[in-house]
Amino acid sequence: MFNSRWTAALAFTALGAGAASAADLSRPYTKAPVFAESYYNWSGFYVGGQLGGSWTNQSWVNTANNSVFGDLVPGQGFGQRSSGIVGGAQIGYNWQASNYVFGLEGSISGMNNRGTVANTVFGAARDDVFNWRANWMATVTGRVGYAWANNLIYAKGGYAGVNSQLSVSGAVGPFTGSGSATQWHNGYTVGAGWEYGVTQNWIVGLEYDYAAFQTRPYQLAGNAAPLVYTFDAKPRDIQSVVARVSYKFNPPLISRY
Repeated sequence: MFNSRWTAALAFTALGAGAASAADLSRPYTKAPVFAESYYNWSGFYVGGQLGGSWTNQSWVNTANNSVFGDLVPGQGFGQRSSGIVGGAQIGYNWQASNYVFGLEGSISGMNNRGTVANTVFGAARDDVFNWRANWMATVTGRVGYAWANNLIYAKGGYAGVNSQLSVSGAVGPFTGSGSATQWHNGYTVGAGWEYGVTQNWIVGLEYDYAAFQTRPYQLAGNAAPLVYTFDAKPRDIQSVVARVSYKFNPPLISRY
């Protein structure tokens, strides 16, 4: 009698466990959704504009003076610093690997950095009047930066070239005259900046740049020897601080899991 009761109890328990297992198997299995966190992607082509201020240190030293005007002898010259507005456009491409961003960028900017120096070496207040101007500058640079959230800090460096003009006018007799020349100066530039991705397409930022250039000869008077009034001149350096706005094309949305 005792054994029969235990046998019946075990049978009912087994039947209940089997029914529960069958009920579990009948329910569809659904995998929990994977959480995905989207983040700002700096990769892609971009174009934009920049506007700010710049400072130029200009120098010129006379190397030859056989003209019928001009009071400077070889070795004499001037230097001057001037500031102005700079503005232009940039185009580039970024590659992003984890938090690191690598890029290549080209830019072209116009500027109105200019100055005037009146030669008083021999006492005349307005004998030789020199005018100089840095007209426009082009750069091709590499960039490397670190990104977090929508922020990017970066350093840059590469080629810079500037179009520069120097002229002289001698207004005090007995000999008067004038001449001008424009040269292209090759050089280098380094800089650093910060950018913020307002949206996946629109980027704003601030940038500082320093550029230095080679010396080039300027013949300001006389078209043939011996009538020459020649200077070694260069923008010793150009510094600028600009605000930037760029549009980035078709950025893919990337998620980190």
